[in-house]
Amino acid sequence: MDTQPLNPPAGFADTPEPPYYAVIFASQRNADDAGYAQTADRMVELAALQPGFLGVESTRGGDGFGITVSYWQSLEAIAAWRQQAEHRIAKESGRRDWYAHYELRIAKVERAYGKRG
Repeated sequence: MDTQPLNPPAGFADTPEPPYYAVIFASQRNADDAGYAQTADRMVELAALQPGFLGVESTRGGDGFGITVSYWQSLEAIAAWRQQAEHRIAKESGRRDWYAHYELRIAKVERAYGKRG
């Protein structure tokens, strides 16, 4: 049964049929987030160029709490992204400057379904 959206609305990743992987990044930003938005946009652009990248979904509340889920074909693709030079620099900036707290989880997507628009 095909349960994936044919053309998902803006903000939704256009993922293939499972299995694939999700990297779930939850974070609480600090009050001082100078440069964050530009770096976040650049990371999405850069991730989209990486082999195995499938898409990203992200949201952030007014209180600074946010969740970004990126989707990948394999654990190897995720590992390669972690080692990408510009991404490594951005991670260090996040730890040092932008995040009061963060959690990262990697999950295998076994099943996915939703409402088609």
